[in-house]
Amino acid sequence: MPGEISTAGNRAGHGPRPARSALRASHADRDQVVAALSIAAGDGRLSAQELDERVEAALSARTLGELTDLTADLPPAPVPAGRTAPAPRDVLRIEQKFSRTERTGPWVLPRRLEVAAQWCNVTLDFTQAVITQDTLEIDVDMQGGNLTLIVGPGITVDPYGLTLEFGKVRGHRTPDPNAPVRLRIELAGRKSFGRVLVRRPRRWLPGRRNPAALPAGG
Repeated sequence: MPGEISTAGNRAGHGPRPARSALRASHADRDQVVAALSIAAGDGRLSAQELDERVEAALSARTLGELTDLTADLPPAPVPAGRTAPAPRDVLRIEQKFSRTERTGPWVLPRRLEVAAQWCNVTLDFTQAVITQDTLEIDVDMQGGNLTLIVGPGITVDPYGLTLEFGKVRGHRTPDPNAPVRLRIELAGRKSFGRVLVRRPRRWLPGRRNPAALPAGG
């Protein structure tokens, strides 16, 4: 009838579909971009400061467009055909005496980590680690030496389950409750005669090899 407006094909609440860049990002979308940024930093395409800034932006991104902007100036990360992410171990045990040991690069985090060491330094670098769950428990049994945890944005450390004897925790900060968290590291067990150091990656100079790109040790 004259004066009536037909609503056929334009139902209430069903407007034009938003562009892909405006779609909301998922946790998997954010994790994929963080992984691509870590690879780019390992290849020397991003500095440590740029990596930190972009990872923080990725973790707080709301849309796919925001994530796309963070990798727009980077080549696509190569993904071999048929390759799948390795399954994590239930338990990974690190035992060492009288010499340093470390885990760096893209090592796969287990469901639980045991560190048994005497009079040596142990370094665990999580900045490029393959994160398989949102919480990692580290059971510590160390006498002497330092335990160093290198963390990036979105990784927090809870040391309150760890018993210290003639030792201390350095660099630990109470995380911002409003900040997004990718991985929560919970320390338990005993640490005597040495320190637990929590720190960000050290900056490197242009032309020098990125220490975070070194292969996994041990």
